[in-house]
Amino acid sequence: MGKNASDVLIETIMGWGVDTVFGIPGDGINGVMEALRERKDRIRFIQTRHEEGAAFMACGYAKYTGRLGCCLATSGPGAIHLLNGLYDAKTDQAPVLAITGQTFSDLQGSMFQQDVNTTLLFQDVAGYNQEVINPLQVEMLANEACRRALNDRAVSHISFPVDYQDASADGHGSMHAIKHMTTNTWDCTANAPAMEDLEAAAKILNGASRPVILVGQGALRARAEVIELAELLGAPIVKALLGKAVVADDHPYCTGGLGLLGTAPSVTAMEDCDAILLIGTSFPYMEFLPKHDQAVGIQIDDKADRIGLRYPVEVGLVGDSKVTLQALLPLIVRNENRKFIEKIQGDVKGWHELMLTREREETPIKPQQIARVLSDLATDDCIVSTDSGTITSWIARHFDIRGERMFSCSGTLATMAPGLPYAIGAQIAYPNRQSIAFVGDGGFTMLMGEFATAVKYDLPIVVVIVKNNTLGQIKWEQIVFLGNPEYGVALHPIDFAKFAEACGGLGFSVEQPEDIRPTLEKALNSGRPCVVEVVVDPFEPPMPPKVTLKQTEHFAEALIRGEPNGGKIALTLFRDKIHELL
Repeated sequence: MGKNASDVLIETIMGWGVDTVFGIPGDGINGVMEALRERKDRIRFIQTRHEEGAAFMACGYAKYTGRLGCCLATSGPGAIHLLNGLYDAKTDQAPVLAITGQTFSDLQGSMFQQDVNTTLLFQDVAGYNQEVINPLQVEMLANEACRRALNDRAVSHISFPVDYQDASADGHGSMHAIKHMTTNTWDCTANAPAMEDLEAAAKILNGASRPVILVGQGALRARAEVIELAELLGAPIVKALLGKAVVADDHPYCTGGLGLLGTAPSVTAMEDCDAILLIGTSFPYMEFLPKHDQAVGIQIDDKADRIGLRYPVEVGLVGDSKVTLQALLPLIVRNENRKFIEKIQGDVKGWHELMLTREREETPIKPQQIARVLSDLATDDCIVSTDSGTITSWIARHFDIRGERMFSCSGTLATMAPGLPYAIGAQIAYPNRQSIAFVGDGGFTMLMGEFATAVKYDLPIVVVIVKNNTLGQIKWEQIVFLGNPEYGVALHPIDFAKFAEACGGLGFSVEQPEDIRPTLEKALNSGRPCVVEVVVDPFEPPMPPKVTLKQTEHFAEALIRGEPNGGKIALTLFRDKIHELL
């Protein structure tokens, strides 16, 4: 039997290392589904419960492996549902290929069923965005889509009219096709910057007395080089959220995260430094970076358009972080003045002691305690995926990176709901490692149907749900940042343990602090898809690293204006912090 255009598409993306496609079938994509069925021994199709979940799974798979993630959806609404997960991939620079069906080519523009202009719809999210207009171009389009996604760490999209999917393409290749042009070991690592730029950067760093290093996800594969540079310079290592796994949290040069869910020592390091080296990060919260006239900036990034995006830099080094640091290190002279790093290390010790007081064993359960116990129990090579909201604060501060642990979340888009799909993508990519989703009840509910996906494919993920029956982050923003009483944030309670059991998995519910450890141990050792819901104190606030007077004023305003839970909130940690500040 001759090859049709769908056969060519699937065989081409397989040549680029795609071994898993996440998605939902439909009549607008069934030609491609048949090509997948015929090759099911060489490429997996993971049926999801929602196309948004499929896009998140592809994004998580790409983030954790560095390989090309792939998702698929039918025409019209199926394609539309992919968008949020694809924007997550775009904003966090994860290479993802999206394949969508399209209505019959001769009926487009006639308001036919599911007739949506998907190339126009995907124009902003996809760096490469094409519709098949001739079955003989499919090989070329697929090659270009895969190449661009990997090279640019971006989203590529192919819209495939249903009548072309079964059209013959036998014996016809693209004039762009070259033997061995595709590879599953694609490496687009940039060369090191010019020596004169490296020497200029070294001169600044060697002359600084209080240098600091800020690392993001672009430094994940340069751990040894980052540590060696920090030890030479006596520089604190501050971590953007997506760079949490760059160095261990207990490393003597690590200060933890930066921003509202970061640490006070990281803020102090930024306030006191005289030079800052940004490595593989586009950290968005510029108010947490040094004053422009305070510290000289140097930046390493493999994308030239990211240089100087958040902070003005004296020297921009365009190149792969690992390769660039290897070239820079021989030019660095050891800084014998250790006063700055020793002062910051003292601050870090005090911060850790403070965190221990917040991980206290109390009833109602404090969410910090859950993250700490999970950190103690999880394996040294576990993969932890989290969601957006107060949940991010608990995991960022109270779950430690050690060994070969991996961590990710929706960093730049900060969307809710990816924690569970990320964990599924991670478990498929690394079947022999623990995959844990640490999520809130609000985020989990949005795509909770994907737990059935984990059960269907017998994926032993552990989903830890911090259950406070409220959209916590929004509540605290209303109160602390706006001075308004909370409104519209209460959630109707769901029995997530029973839901997990109804899906065919294991479900556990915890309400007492002494039950946290044995229940998590049971779930982690079960080898089955599990949900562990832990009912926590809804009035425990995610404290910023340093509370400002303006925040306390807004809190007081909310109480005066009738915050319904003001008395309970005032009895929590916030009371102590306000007292400490005033």
